[in-house]
Amino acid sequence: MMDEDRDRLRDLSSRLLRLHRLLLDRERRDYENRHGPIASGELFRLVLDHEQFAWLRILSSMIAQIDATVDADEPVAAEAADHALRESYRLLKAGGRGDFQDKYQDALQSSPEVVMAHAEVSKILRHVEPR
Repeated sequence: MMDEDRDRLRDLSSRLLRLHRLLLDRERRDYENRHGPIASGELFRLVLDHEQFAWLRILSSMIAQIDATVDADEPVAAEAADHALRESYRLLKAGGRGDFQDKYQDALQSSPEVVMAHAEVSKILRHVEPR
């Protein structure tokens, strides 16, 4: 069962990473439309420090936490896997309000690619019961 939990989290992380990449690409294009082209190294600094990219940090952090759990030497506890799945559901599907949710909804409304990536994440989250 523990390997199954690790595999589920690895799959979730992979799907979240694809979604994050699409959201980051959209945010970069928006930034470049206003400020001109940026180099890749500059993008990393902007993602860490610029307020326009701040909303994506919650998703970045979530992926990093999931990856740390998956990459740990100890077995993945079912509770840890369930928590990661519930947190992903809460962030992406619970319909709450906040900077992330508002910008995420805008992305879903304007990008078929984001909708498709969201659907791929949703396949993993369809049996999650948020608390």
